Amino acid sequence: MLPLDALRLGALLLLTFLSMKAQAPQSPADRNNLLQTITALDASLFDAYNRCDLEKMGALVADDLEFYHDQTGLSVGKTPFLADTKKYICGKVRRDLIPGTLEVYPLKGYGAVELGVHRFHHPGHDDTEAVGEARFVMLWRNQGGAWTLTRVISYDHAAMAK
Repeated sequence: MLPLDALRLGALLLLTFLSMKAQAPQSPADRNNLLQTITALDASLFDAYNRCDLEKMGALVADDLEFYHDQTGLSVGKTPFLADTKKYICGKVRRDLIPGTLEVYPLKGYGAVELGVHRFHHPGHDDTEAVGEARFVMLWRNQGGAWTLTRVISYDHAAMAK
């Protein structure tokens, strides 16, 4: 015979298991819709980045944006992000997503996580001459259908081999 504590533990585990709601996996249509949404958001954000459209960029990022960069550290807030973009990026660097690297996953009750690799170029140089590449992770929050970028991790920056 099992001790009373073992029976209670077993019953508790069984009740816990039975009370858990089974999470239905996201349907292929839902995954495709999310992928299309985040792909469009990425394209819109970096079109604005490449054209130095700070107003459009500002509309896509959260006021409390956290931007983690492996070479410059942490920047918090939309205002410093836009100021740094204007100072260091506008007219100096163009970002292109490397085709086939984009991954998107849902974050239940929040939005989505986007991962990928991007390549940087200097405007005015041969488009085939990339400056460098980096990996990124971006968190997108969906509040009532309005998507905003809340967290960015940009890492593994490396110069392109000549």
